Amino acid sequence: MMNELPVDLGGGNTVLLLLAVFLIISVLLGVKIVPQSQKYVVERFGRLQSVLGPGINFIVPFLDRVRHKVSILERQLPTASQDAITSDNVLVQVDTSVFYRILEPEKTVYRIRDVDAAISTTVAGIVRSGIGEMELDEVQSNRQQLISKIKQQVADAVDDWGIEVTRAEILDVNLDNATREAMLQQLNAERARRAQVTEAEGKRRAVELAADAELYAAEQTAKARRISADAEAYATQVVAKAIAENGLEAAQYQVALKQVEALTAVGNGDGKQTIILPANALDAFGDAFKLLKGKP
Repeated sequence: MMNELPVDLGGGNTVLLLLAVFLIISVLLGVKIVPQSQKYVVERFGRLQSVLGPGINFIVPFLDRVRHKVSILERQLPTASQDAITSDNVLVQVDTSVFYRILEPEKTVYRIRDVDAAISTTVAGIVRSGIGEMELDEVQSNRQQLISKIKQQVADAVDDWGIEVTRAEILDVNLDNATREAMLQQLNAERARRAQVTEAEGKRRAVELAADAELYAAEQTAKARRISADAEAYATQVVAKAIAENGLEAAQYQVALKQVEALTAVGNGDGKQTIILPANALDAFGDAFKLLKGKP
């Protein structure tokens, strides 16, 4: 009896040890901690069982298995170049880049094998189709419209794959050498035409300004003449009124006064020692004094 006791204790310890190991393995297999940037796809007997989100998750040990660990971070496809022909038969090479992220990994892992290649092929077809409906000038000027069209069509095409297209970019539109040289010649011709138009408009404007200046000068001359004529007419009216009110003697007095003023101005000349008087100069003085005194 004393010899059998250690054997029984050793067997019990082994069972307990095996049970503890089984529990530890079960816990390790049943508890899954998923990082924030990933999602886990769980299968049971080869079929989709569940999708584990970030955090602590529990699955059935030995039955459920994590088959796919999918990153849900935004991804950028490598820059792709594809040839396309515009509606006006110009060959262009378009460099594109697409950004996407996986929203439903269960669709991505079971419906498509190579996600990047599938998206690249889809983008190439959409770019060729979109550029084929536009002329070269429209491709250059309406690039944002083309980008929006590419993004929308790619998003519709990859919707069944559980993918969201976040951005689509056209990095560059390249032309062949012959087309580039032709466009350069056209650009130079357009610049020369604009320069000629600008020069012609400048000359026309100069002629218009000169004509306006001449017209303004003529208007000012006519206005001055009109003012002078009005002044003369007014003076005539004043003289006529004075004659009408004071008689002919007032007019004679004004004439005599003007003669006296003229003789005075001649006498005040610089360096003049000799004054030549007309024969009737003294008569002019006499007439002026007579008229001033009101006597004949």
